[in-house]
Amino acid sequence: MDIKNITQDLALEFCEKAGLKPGQTVIIGCSTSEINGHHIGSHSNAETGVEVFTVLQSVFNEHGVIIAVQCCEHLNRAIIMERKNAVDKNIVNVVPTLDAGGAFATAAYNNFKDPVALETIQTDAGLDIGGTLIGMHLKRVAVPLRLDVKKIGEAAVTAARTRPPLIGGSRAQYDDDLL
Repeated sequence: MDIKNITQDLALEFCEKAGLKPGQTVIIGCSTSEINGHHIGSHSNAETGVEVFTVLQSVFNEHGVIIAVQCCEHLNRAIIMERKNAVDKNIVNVVPTLDAGGAFATAAYNNFKDPVALETIQTDAGLDIGGTLIGMHLKRVAVPLRLDVKKIGEAAVTAARTRPPLIGGSRAQYDDDLL
């Protein structure tokens, strides 16, 4: 299984189809158990977590996109991100591990320069690898994305972008760039 190349293809396609712009934030949830063909939360794999995180971080950094990483439910799906991007956010005190937070969140915490944990966040787009349920961290109007890359290993991939809510009625006009 060529995790690095598949992950890179996924990240590049996601950036393009989501229309991500520099400064926007993406939430990423990832089950290394699912990637490796096991039930979510049952076989966290540190090596897989680092491998996937490193590729995603590289691609998103090249596009100027801010990464927020979702922990597993044992940490109430807390968020790990760089402190400089967490200004005015609700920081909490927790450090993810393989058994509480998961391999992917642990990889993020260990690879960010100055990581912090947040209780919640509302992001511009999301990437869910392995059914981690990232929806709670997306802005209000989520739009599903159909990607050509549908799996990393055995983990299904789901993606979404967000858009501002449409208000008004039949007389309202909208900015197509925001749709």
